[in-house]
Amino acid sequence: MAYSVLVAANRGPLSYALAADGTLTARRGGGGLVSGLSAALARQPDALWVCAALSEADREAVRQGVSEPGVRMLDIDETVYDDAYNGIANSVLWFTHHHLYDVPTAPVFDAEFRRHWDSYVVYNRAFARALAQEAAEGAAVLVQDYHLALVPGELRELRPDLRISHFTHTPWASRDFLDMLPDDVRAQLMWGMLGADVVGFHTSAWAHAFMEGARLDDERGTAAPCFPAGTGGERYVEKGPAGPGRGHRRTDVAVYALGVDGDELRALAHRLEVNDKLAALRAEVGDRRTIVRVDRTELSKNIVRGLLAYRELLTTRPEWRGRVVHLASAYPSRQDLEVYRAYTQSVRELAARINEEFGSQDWQPVLLSVQDDFARSLAAYRLADVALVNPVRDGMNLVAKEIPVVSDGGCALVLSTGAGAYGELREDALTVNPFDVSDTAQALHEALGMPAAERAERTKRLAAAATALPPSAWFEAQLSALRGP
Repeated sequence: MAYSVLVAANRGPLSYALAADGTLTARRGGGGLVSGLSAALARQPDALWVCAALSEADREAVRQGVSEPGVRMLDIDETVYDDAYNGIANSVLWFTHHHLYDVPTAPVFDAEFRRHWDSYVVYNRAFARALAQEAAEGAAVLVQDYHLALVPGELRELRPDLRISHFTHTPWASRDFLDMLPDDVRAQLMWGMLGADVVGFHTSAWAHAFMEGARLDDERGTAAPCFPAGTGGERYVEKGPAGPGRGHRRTDVAVYALGVDGDELRALAHRLEVNDKLAALRAEVGDRRTIVRVDRTELSKNIVRGLLAYRELLTTRPEWRGRVVHLASAYPSRQDLEVYRAYTQSVRELAARINEEFGSQDWQPVLLSVQDDFARSLAAYRLADVALVNPVRDGMNLVAKEIPVVSDGGCALVLSTGAGAYGELREDALTVNPFDVSDTAQALHEALGMPAAERAERTKRLAAAATALPPSAWFEAQLSALRGP
């Protein structure tokens, strides 16, 4: 069967579990984006999601020919996958786009990097070949994220008839950081991206950063305002690169600010399991005010500076001692990488020091959870008086949109200028410089003291902005633009 709509992403809409007797069971994936894309694809009569097999159970399912309708998993060699995913996507591209390098010591592009990059090319090529095999004539292919940055270029060579888009869920690096990459790697990266008919970003800042990089990489390119991309979209135009049999072609650069599905999120937040978690949290918190954050222990999320700001709040504003609790969900991320293990440990140690310094027999200042517990996170959302979202640099950060949607009593949002959501939410948030701990501590003080009526009004406007382009509409807008003239 040939498909008219295809989505390509590293992670798929399901995963498999392997029982001791060899039985394979499929489990649906979680998260708003997976749910939204799954719902959107379900409305397409002939749609396919192409993804990588991430676990041994997934790989076993592929080998046995076990599959779910509308999903194709790729069994990519484990070493190739690890080199591509951890060696390049998470250790190079993520650090480049988020400006996370400790420049005196990193990056280092050596023989090991070259081996990893070769695997990244192989990994992207496997996706491109699978998509070329499965796509009907003139099909729409929507490629997701920095893991698959080369796929549009590779696929364009194989199937020039296809309509191809690429959406990057991270920021796009400034030219200074792109220039750290070896010249041939940077050129290959841009060649891959500009194989798409449309490249999309969450914010106009990341779109313009991409255009700047492409314009300087190919002096023949042009960038100028173009036409609206449809619901939720801004669009610009970037002339693509010349290539074998390709000549000059145009790549549109569009902005689609992903939001949340308010109805679905509120329904999830009021399940019995969440109610039980909420009751347990209320028993721990008592009648105190709450500052809530929910993040992976990802370097860009700025959790350590957030904790330092809370510590400074308790130091400089002693009136809040005993009257506020910081509910911090910081569940481990990318623990295969040593730098992430060290960061997770630093979060744990700082939370413990704050509790030791300020805690009393009947008050624990920080309630830190390092478990990936979605029900507890939703319960914390509902309990939030203040939401703290202070990344140094982020593609969107949906937590800033989710908490106002489900907060029971309304919440004040402390939001850094580094969040992708900053442009949409800044008018009703208390905005801070992500590197300024004192500024963040002052904003926490103001948020805790905000009058209830003002907090409720701000929350209402934040929730409206947060739900303006939910995942299904976000996907449909891109598909419509891709199929357009």
